[in-house]
Amino acid sequence: MTLYELEKKLLEINIPNDAYSLNGGLPNEAFCINESDGKWETYYSERGSKSGTKLFDNEGEACDYFLTWIKRNFKIT
Repeated sequence: MTLYELEKKLLEINIPNDAYSLNGGLPNEAFCINESDGKWETYYSERGSKSGTKLFDNEGEACDYFLTWIKRNFKIT
């Protein structure tokens, strides 16, 4: 899955767009995914801090994990 495909899926399952960032950063109370130095990371951003950071070698693994993670937190099956 690509970032573009991830975005489409998040819209399809009605995840509020302020609940996540597909561009990383440190938005308040948001699930984030970001590519940095050839690695992909997912994390939760809250009050300017990252938590639950996971690193991936490629976009597909990161996007698959992110979708599963956010669905679990929003209790979507």
